[in-house]
Amino acid sequence: MNRIFNLDNGFFRGLSKLVDCAYLSLLFLISCIPLFTVGAAMTALYYTVQKVIRKDRGYVSSEYWHAFKTNFKQSTVIWLIVAAVGILLYYDEKILDVMAEAGNPIGKAAVFFRVLLIFEAVWCAYLFPYMARFANTNKAVMKNAAYMAILNLPWTFLIMLVMAVFALLVYIIPIVIFLAPALYTWTINLILEKIFRKYMSEEDRIAEDEMNREYKN
Repeated sequence: MNRIFNLDNGFFRGLSKLVDCAYLSLLFLISCIPLFTVGAAMTALYYTVQKVIRKDRGYVSSEYWHAFKTNFKQSTVIWLIVAAVGILLYYDEKILDVMAEAGNPIGKAAVFFRVLLIFEAVWCAYLFPYMARFANTNKAVMKNAAYMAILNLPWTFLIMLVMAVFALLVYIIPIVIFLAPALYTWTINLILEKIFRKYMSEEDRIAEDEMNREYKN
């Protein structure tokens, strides 16, 4: 009986993680409201999932806002670039769709812009987590995230599948939006960390593993 109500058992640990995910998702959604802060919010979301949800280091609120403030400038600049490109691609696609409906053969090029939009979405799945894990220049961040997405295509396709599943889930059950951001990020974190660790030096990997062990002990 004592084991059932032990706060360290699997059930209560899982419940605690679920509550943390709900709280983290709420923080993320609130900090996305100005729209121009979406990049900083996505970076902070990944950072908090990696450090608090997965590694049990620190607290959701303090770590989230720490990462949000620390990465705000760079994440916002890159997000505005990404958003501008995305808007341009979207309207190019829509214009070509109209041309296709009118019978203009040039309208078939809309498929090209759809593919670019999909690639940009997947690129973002690498881009903001990369900023949460590595310090680099804006140019290097965008270039390295794109290289990782291309050089790890099997994992990239899996991330695309995860994105599609969560998008469909939110579409079917809209209330899931209050939990989905953290759960989605947790899921792709399991994939991305396998990739990121390949690009870390042996010393950095050892230091990070040691830090995680010390915190848990």
